[in-house]
Amino acid sequence: MGSRHANEHDPENESNNVNDDGDDDHDYQDYAAVLAYLLRSGRLQFTGHVRHFDDDYSECDRSAACRPEADLNPDTSKIDSSDYKQEVLQYNRCKYDENPYATKSIPKTLLKRTYDDSRTGFTRRDKCAIVSSFLPNRMKVLKSYNSKVFCGSYSKDGTVFMSACQDKFIRLYDTTNGKFKQIRDIPARDIGWSIIDTAYSPDGCYLIYSSWSDKIHLCNIYGDYETHTALELNAEEYSHFCVFTINFSNDNREVLAGANDGCIYVYDREKAERILKIEAHDDDLSAVVFADSSSHIIYSGADDGMCRVWDRRCLTELCPKPVGVFAGHTDGLTFVDSKGDSRYLITNSKDQSIKLWDLRKFASKDTIDLARKAVAQQSWDYRWQPVPRRSNRKKIIKDDPSLMTYRGHAVLQTLVRSYFSPVFTTGQRYIYTGCATGAIVIYDVLTGQVVSKLKGHEGCVRDVSWHPFDNNIISTSWDSTHGLWEYCGQKPYDRDERERELGESDDDSDDDNDDMKSSASRRLRVTSVLDL
Repeated sequence: MGSRHANEHDPENESNNVNDDGDDDHDYQDYAAVLAYLLRSGRLQFTGHVRHFDDDYSECDRSAACRPEADLNPDTSKIDSSDYKQEVLQYNRCKYDENPYATKSIPKTLLKRTYDDSRTGFTRRDKCAIVSSFLPNRMKVLKSYNSKVFCGSYSKDGTVFMSACQDKFIRLYDTTNGKFKQIRDIPARDIGWSIIDTAYSPDGCYLIYSSWSDKIHLCNIYGDYETHTALELNAEEYSHFCVFTINFSNDNREVLAGANDGCIYVYDREKAERILKIEAHDDDLSAVVFADSSSHIIYSGADDGMCRVWDRRCLTELCPKPVGVFAGHTDGLTFVDSKGDSRYLITNSKDQSIKLWDLRKFASKDTIDLARKAVAQQSWDYRWQPVPRRSNRKKIIKDDPSLMTYRGHAVLQTLVRSYFSPVFTTGQRYIYTGCATGAIVIYDVLTGQVVSKLKGHEGCVRDVSWHPFDNNIISTSWDSTHGLWEYCGQKPYDRDERERELGESDDDSDDDNDDMKSSASRRLRVTSVLDL
């Protein structure tokens, strides 16, 4: 399991697993593991011409990813006829037949509010409409480290930012009132390759992290005391065990985990023991998340290309039967994110696409079989190989039930993450994702078009986190930095991607800097307007 579709690599464990019986096959496996580690860490590079990459990419980009191919004419027929479109338009104060993406005039909005005696302030929909016109477009390096950064996320209330680095430290920062002040650093325990995933408790007082271990560690965020407790999953039956994904239940009683043995684990915090082990997938399980705050419905995604839906209330080890299956990707999944309404979700995949799903429309048996076959035909290794030109990543699975497919970002090297944009500031009208080329890609959820491609990192952007209430994004990159993205200047963020590719060159960067300097006195801090 996981031999071809392995997710995060563990060279330390594998390289130390030397077979003393002289078996050549095992020796070759050990050499391959060491070679993979050297390639991935950048300590070893191939010389010569690399045909798979475009010549205008840097050497770093060539070793990381191919140029992602955006879909210039996405099929919107399903989403146009769905309830999802109406919800997005209503939340952003738009009529069904008007353009929801036109820049809103703040003076006109202020004037309208002034003359409307019934209104005492901006509604949430007003705020979404305004903020969506001023998406973050400029980056500054927030923090630099000596190792790759794997995870970075805001807390639910936006007051804390958590960073997990390959140097085996978790760092917590106070982000209140625009600050970014370190308040705690936690040396992680029992780490093999790196910290793989982190999560906040619902009350915001604790965090958990996972790695190449059958233990999940629980730590406190606040207080003078220190809590660092190992939660045993007891996965003794599987060697080189790794937990790729973790989450708390909303009632704070359970911890949900997905591992490279394809199983879902449920840990009961009150009993202090694992209470469930569900054989969920046929390959590495890379993502598991609750559908909403009720903690009843669970989504899981894996390297078998399937996203399965489970009902926690009737989930047993004797009969681990999913409620339904989403199938339509042609390669393994790297991440799953729920819209939070127990109805819509997105999956990110190594087939270089994100798909939007409706919980009421599962895949048929024939579609599942076709998707399984397509995934099984993949023979490339995304950890160090470029996306093959001959791949079928744009192949359409017959009767694919997904509402929408988004293309324009690269998924390589690691479990790149994608999310719905925040409810409070954008009405979840965007999907944003990291990218192996070092960019953040923001998609329009209704049209499938790339709204903005934020370029600033020199290495893969593995994680991204949009502040739940402020208009900024923090990116987490393998170039060992966190980047803070904010709106700055008057350059329009929503320039058509096709015009950008055809008419804009990299030489425009100097002009952009000049425009930014000349408009410094005219910069608009959107959050201050919304506080009026």
